Amino acid sequence: MDRAVPKFTTLGCRLNAYETEAMKELATAAGVGDAVVVNTCAVTSEAVRKARQEIRKLRRENPSARLIVTGCAAQTEPGTFAAMPEVDLVIGNTEKMQPETWARMAPDFIGDAPQVQVDDIMSVTETAGHLIDGFGTRSRAYVQVQNGCDHRCTFCIIPFGRGNSRSVGAGVVVDQIKRLVDRGYNEVVLTGVDLTSWGADLPGTPRLGDLVMRIMRLVPDLPRLRISSIDSIEADDNLMQAIATEPRLMPHLHLSLQHGDDLILKRMKRRHLRDDAIRFCEEARRLRPGITFGADIIAGFPTETEAHFENALRLVEECHLTWLHVFPYSARPGTPAARIPSRVDGKVIKVRAARLRAAGADAERRHLDAQVGQHHALLMESPRMGRTEHFAEVICDADQPEGQIVPMRITARDGRQLCGVPDAS
Repeated sequence: MDRAVPKFTTLGCRLNAYETEAMKELATAAGVGDAVVVNTCAVTSEAVRKARQEIRKLRRENPSARLIVTGCAAQTEPGTFAAMPEVDLVIGNTEKMQPETWARMAPDFIGDAPQVQVDDIMSVTETAGHLIDGFGTRSRAYVQVQNGCDHRCTFCIIPFGRGNSRSVGAGVVVDQIKRLVDRGYNEVVLTGVDLTSWGADLPGTPRLGDLVMRIMRLVPDLPRLRISSIDSIEADDNLMQAIATEPRLMPHLHLSLQHGDDLILKRMKRRHLRDDAIRFCEEARRLRPGITFGADIIAGFPTETEAHFENALRLVEECHLTWLHVFPYSARPGTPAARIPSRVDGKVIKVRAARLRAAGADAERRHLDAQVGQHHALLMESPRMGRTEHFAEVICDADQPEGQIVPMRITARDGRQLCGVPDAS
């Protein structure tokens, strides 16, 4: 009879998904059997509500399994989950990455093991490179190079779930990417919680641009490199040089903007103003014509007036944003913003979020329409779907080799996707 294996459910960000893969390897190595592990997100109150809902559903579906809760919500609210009758064990973000945590679970719980194993995340000073060679699709792999955040934006609970910023050494990162290329991966994505803070805790305080240039230099066979969400105010000279001169660095950046009004940005304790965001996007487009931008924007932050919101809305045009992630504001207990008395009415927040999403959808349509007739190199994620250098989805008219980069001519837009045929030119 086959031994039971743990089931994992991931909520939230790409880094969480990456760490789930690491936990799978740790649990397998430890011989953990019949267990259900929920890797939670804490970015909004809604994310915590969804985590609780998922836990109850998984308990109904797996009545006899040990149910383990981890992730950012478990780190910030361990008592909330420990109080749920469905939950057997709560482990923190540091503990979930430690082999000894999983060893204690196999084959059975130790009788006197505490139900809650969550230490002070702020005491963690290092982040190991969890060497998950090949996480992602068969075409794209993700490499964690940083964890935690030293900033304290007033709306954000994540530093209390992830701790202070820690970087993975450049040599470790380069060696991992070399192995991924040797295994046939054609695209690597650098990921982290506050990616542009990479290097501040390393000897010599290198910057993210230094890491990117080092990867480009030392891994010449890597066809495509992406960087995930960045704080544009922290973009260093070498990163801008890489944008300008490295064709293997993909022309798509996701920006942590959050708003477009100076007063709201100050109340959020962001470190940039709207003109900083606009200047960055203008400079990046000058250095790399055609580059596209995604962005996170919050609708309905406390004290946001209609005029403040209009400034955020105009940022879509002024920064030429293409892919929007819109977050209706919800108060997170324990954050300074949750104590601001001038709340925006929930119905108003909903309307403003819808207007932002509509502006984002219009910008996306214009970008996609402009691609018709253009030629792109698609990284094939499945036999019939690949992504352009700018991360647009393209549906192909015939099967293509998965994981390969295929020249494609764009023939039409179909909703939020493009259509393409192999480019024989």
